[in-house]
Amino acid sequence: MLLTDFDFELPPDLIAQSPLAERAGARMLRITRAGCGMRDRQFCELPRLLRSDDLLVFNNTRVIPARLFGRRSGARAQVLSARNPAMREFLSGRVEVLLTRRVGEWEWEALVRPGRKLAVGERVWFYPGDKQAGEPLRAEEDAHQGAALQCEIVARGEFGERRIRFEQVQDFEQRLHAVGHVPLPPYITREDTAADRERYQTVFARAENAGAAAAPTAGLHFTAEVLDEIRARGIESTEVTLHVGLGTFQPLREATVEANHLHCERYEITEAAAEKIARAQREQRRIVAVGTTSVRTLEFAARQAHDGMVGAGAGEADLFIYPGYQFRVVGAMLTNFHLPQSSLLMLVCAFAGKDFVLSAYHHAISERYRFFSYGDCMLVE
Repeated sequence: MLLTDFDFELPPDLIAQSPLAERAGARMLRITRAGCGMRDRQFCELPRLLRSDDLLVFNNTRVIPARLFGRRSGARAQVLSARNPAMREFLSGRVEVLLTRRVGEWEWEALVRPGRKLAVGERVWFYPGDKQAGEPLRAEEDAHQGAALQCEIVARGEFGERRIRFEQVQDFEQRLHAVGHVPLPPYITREDTAADRERYQTVFARAENAGAAAAPTAGLHFTAEVLDEIRARGIESTEVTLHVGLGTFQPLREATVEANHLHCERYEITEAAAEKIARAQREQRRIVAVGTTSVRTLEFAARQAHDGMVGAGAGEADLFIYPGYQFRVVGAMLTNFHLPQSSLLMLVCAFAGKDFVLSAYHHAISERYRFFSYGDCMLVE
């Protein structure tokens, strides 16, 4: 298969730039694999559309302020002596760092931009409010004044990937929240705001040990009221954790689908969650995954077991699901609309059939659904 087999044309004005006033106000396209049915609904109808014996599985990861703007150290003597303003800007200019995966107490994998500026051994300083990012370096003795965090580039990867090590501080999380920004995806072309700290986060977000660099966006539609209505119907739910990183949002680069591989992302399934999921499997009840990250967590865990039953555990998940994959756990999913040629679109196509899913996308475009992170959603049954 080719990446281009999963392409579609999307008018730019259908890319949602901001969340709706009400979390649960999204439209929802309900598609049914049996008979290739398709119907326009509202997300607030979801509790009434679920079966009474369904098990809903949410991803409870918490988005951290993973987008940082800083100033590189450069070659300090050259910066201080350079007469050319363009050279000074190159050596000490503004850089952007996106934390994608925690790999140690102080070390992270990250994407940096522009990548050509940051070599192994260089240091970056981050300031509250970005007030000093991009300013020329001053004298050696006060160049670091006011920095909340600093890091060193310790390894270099492809496509702007780096491994960085932060200088140890007692209140790292507090400082990260002071200097970091909400990691809105690049197709949202505005700056992040204070409101995004709440709206680009699910109401059930809890797990922040490693933190996510993007939201599990299908979960953004849920409110306390919707969850209460689900519980009132006797519908069971549980939570797993997958810290969203490069495995979810990094573009695929190989023209042939099968030649691509996903980055690892940290996951965890507790004993209590595994017991609920395995019981639903044994009873042949439908398991409804909220979001593609929940789908991949469940299916990865099932593949680790010889009997296909989901068990408790934690580790690194790198499962790439595309058409031809045989699902072992998930019987339905709630998902947002995804980017063309993305691994997330391929996962949905694997579940419901490529032609059917693409026809549903074309329907959504013609009906002017809102797309991507802050957009509308699909219930795929």
